[in-house]
Amino acid sequence: MKRRAVSFRLPALAQDVLLGLLVAATQVQGTLTKPADIGSRPLTDFGYLGYLLLSASGLVLIVRRRWPVPVFIATTLISLTYYTVGFSDGPGWIGLFVALYTLTAYGDGRRSLAMAGVGIAVLATGWLIAAADIQPRAAIGWVFFRIAASIMAAALGESVRSRHVITAEALERARQAERTREEEARSRVDAERLRIAREVHDTVAHAIAIINVQAGVTAYLLGKRPERAREALLTIEKTSAQALHEMRAVLGVLRDSENGRVPHPGLGQINELAAVAREAGLDIKLEVPSSPAPMPSAVDHTAYRILQESITNVIRHVGPTRVTVALDYRTDVLELRVTDEGGRDASGADDGGPQPPAGTVHRGSVEPGRGIVGMRERCGLLGGELTAGPRPCGGFEVKARLPLAPAGTVHM
Repeated sequence: MKRRAVSFRLPALAQDVLLGLLVAATQVQGTLTKPADIGSRPLTDFGYLGYLLLSASGLVLIVRRRWPVPVFIATTLISLTYYTVGFSDGPGWIGLFVALYTLTAYGDGRRSLAMAGVGIAVLATGWLIAAADIQPRAAIGWVFFRIAASIMAAALGESVRSRHVITAEALERARQAERTREEEARSRVDAERLRIAREVHDTVAHAIAIINVQAGVTAYLLGKRPERAREALLTIEKTSAQALHEMRAVLGVLRDSENGRVPHPGLGQINELAAVAREAGLDIKLEVPSSPAPMPSAVDHTAYRILQESITNVIRHVGPTRVTVALDYRTDVLELRVTDEGGRDASGADDGGPQPPAGTVHRGSVEPGRGIVGMRERCGLLGGELTAGPRPCGGFEVKARLPLAPAGTVHM
């Protein structure tokens, strides 16, 4: 059984406490171990001031993360005091270098660098003045070492800070990219859900409207003209079978990753659509070119669905009437129009044909559904436009313009 490694890390305050004690002890012990400089003061002068300064510059590091600027100022003043009084040189600058590193590593960039630069300039000036009469003269090299080491400590802290900033920005970009991917995925899911809803609405609404009309005709003719009732039942069977086939094609996308295995219906099936509408009692007139121009599949399918929904609305809300379907293939746009003459009164009805079933209603007597909204959404997705409304001379008209090229395409 594998054991997962457990990492142990001291809290930041505990780390700084240990660091402060270690630096204080190292500065004191290192200065005592090193041979005293010629003419330097012993650490015991002025009431053990040397010991106090070396210890204080280490112990002040305990609060370096919380107050980096005050700690740097304190270590700077301690260092200037130590070398101005003339105590022996040694590792008493360790605390100062740690404070410089902390100032730039935990600072805010330009401000902390500027403060570090000013501090190093003050330190260098004070150190050089204090070493003006140093003996032997070669010992002044330690002054330049302290200056160079101070600059390196500040540069190291700035490097660490910059790396942390870059890492944080990269993590934020990764989180933002993840959120963007999730939003895009949700948007695609919502768009697919809306597409399926429109397909299901168009398929089911058309089939149910036809079945409703034919069922009413069957009930009306069952005892009077059984042969016509049989034709109505066959129409119901055909319509329901076609609706089930289209429903399987639409809902199959939810189960099968190979989308598009069944072609979507298009304007090539307009004659079948008109035939079913005639069986429902409509007098359909098609004004369609004999050799239609080729068009994108999305436009072809959208045009078919608009025609299907328009005819379905006539069946549901008007009943038997004359309907004209016109298609105009232009260079860059397909225009289609579906118009009806409105409901017929009793005097205009054909006595020899079947009467409208009892369930037929007029357009103004029902609440508006999602049909026209869905047609407008379909047109909008292709960059087209749709208008629908009553005609001045009676009846209703649906007009749609569908561009044959994607929005934004420039034709030369």
